[in-house]
Amino acid sequence: MFGFATHFSQPLLSLLFRRLYTKEMLSMYPHSIDKNMVGEYPARAKSGGGYFYDQILEYRVWCRPWKGAPDEFDGKIYYYAFHTYGEALEFSNATKGSEDPLVLIKQFEWVDEPETGKFIHKTDERQAEWLVEWLIDSERQNDTIAKFIGGNGI
Repeated sequence: MFGFATHFSQPLLSLLFRRLYTKEMLSMYPHSIDKNMVGEYPARAKSGGGYFYDQILEYRVWCRPWKGAPDEFDGKIYYYAFHTYGEALEFSNATKGSEDPLVLIKQFEWVDEPETGKFIHKTDERQAEWLVEWLIDSERQNDTIAKFIGGNGI
């Protein structure tokens, strides 16, 4: 641990290393598409990729018992699902051994990049977990992918 950390209490350290957002900042992340489906999606999903999203399915907070989260599944990693980013962030901030929230998104069309700079427009459906920050300015519109590929990914 960093040398300065020895001067702070554990609760203060947790606060220093957690994300703090204002209400306005939280509102820039949309709610899930269907509150009744939150928690019903398969745990396995693609990780990242695609550049654009079509729907937000849920926000997830993964918990690791070996890092201090309550051991609810015989030492295995598990997650809680939330309708809003604000709910997920609040849970993450209050739960020892939890990760920062991720978002489960659905893509009906997406961009594959099999090698750096080579972009392929895909039209099959996929679900992926993303960093929440990737949601900003990445909701797919009708011409988004064509413009992205036409501009060489810029």
